[in-house]
Amino acid sequence: MQQRYDLIVVGAGMVGSALACALADSGLRLALLDAQPLQPLPEPASGSGYDPRVSALSAASEQILRALGAWQLIPAARRCAYRHMCVWDAEGTGEVQFDAHALSEPRLGHIVENWQVQNALLSVLQSSSIELLGVSRVRGLVREEDGWRLNLEDGRQLQAPLVLGADGARSQLRELAGFAMREWDYLHHAVVTTVELSEPHQDTAWQRFLPSGPLAFLPLPSRDGKHYCSIVWSLLPEAAEQVMALDDKAFCTALGEALECRLGPVLAADRRACIPLRQRHAKRYVMPGLALLGDAAHSIHPLAGQGVNLGFLDAAQLAEVLLAARERGENIADLAVLERYERARMGNNLAVMAAMEGFERLFHADALPLRWLRNTGMQLFEHAPRLKAGVMRQAMGLGGELPSLARS
Repeated sequence: MQQRYDLIVVGAGMVGSALACALADSGLRLALLDAQPLQPLPEPASGSGYDPRVSALSAASEQILRALGAWQLIPAARRCAYRHMCVWDAEGTGEVQFDAHALSEPRLGHIVENWQVQNALLSVLQSSSIELLGVSRVRGLVREEDGWRLNLEDGRQLQAPLVLGADGARSQLRELAGFAMREWDYLHHAVVTTVELSEPHQDTAWQRFLPSGPLAFLPLPSRDGKHYCSIVWSLLPEAAEQVMALDDKAFCTALGEALECRLGPVLAADRRACIPLRQRHAKRYVMPGLALLGDAAHSIHPLAGQGVNLGFLDAAQLAEVLLAARERGENIADLAVLERYERARMGNNLAVMAAMEGFERLFHADALPLRWLRNTGMQLFEHAPRLKAGVMRQAMGLGGELPSLARS
């Protein structure tokens, strides 16, 4: 027996949950399903009390979450506003400083643990009429005359005219639907963890470009007089393997030296994780009755922490397109409707991905002329306030055409 819905969202991560929240009052019969249980995630059992999986949320993402009623549910003590950013090249003198005051903004963004965002969105969803279907893994996808049928591993069948895939970089829905992809391996791994610092992080996101890859120290709230950062260290696979094999003391020493000890010695580190880095981009985001968003449509290098911000903008844009089409009496599953979302988001996503790819290649270049070029460019950029302000506004999600949920 089939369960029928007007719309099914596959994937209840941050992006899929945000999309479901945005559509909660649409009058549509909506189901949100995920392979994992849809229940609050527990506080991490780490030495620091922080989870290493964090996001650098832009002002636009904050506004989206606030409009959905989720931002207010994230404890203030678990989100860290950063007002400054310091970026410099290990192979020269190039250094760029970003400051929120230059834009008359209170902050550049927030560093927040993913589980906190997830739990806040889940709380909003639990008070809605959306059907939450946890522990529901998709096994098959069948095109029918009036939509799509999802065959689940437990034998259930779900049917809807419109299915939206937000099930992550390894999207099962994307594979089953046959979306063509462009993808390549960065040949780098990211070592991530949380560290305790001997000196305050100064409400600053620190990023040093090393020959082996970028190293980022992302500020977390201080507690009980202790100072913490989440770190993302991009390394060649062999170097990442060596770093993972270090004992905690040697790892902390190597990490402090890699940041030129700008925050003093690293005192302690939580358990480390190592994640292979790969870029993916779907050639199309939509087909009749089906659309992809977030990492299911595009995943990028964590160089500037833009991945989840792009995903939240996808969710806000797709919700806006669907709600406007429904208000006009259009069929929201029509390809012509879904292509409005694709046109609005694909260009922006590709531009950000191209910029990140360009930075990644430029800072890995070892040729002396290129090293001179990037250091000279950074010095010129540092003394070009209007250009810096434009780049900052774009990164904060304050520039260009924004969906209504992202506008303050």
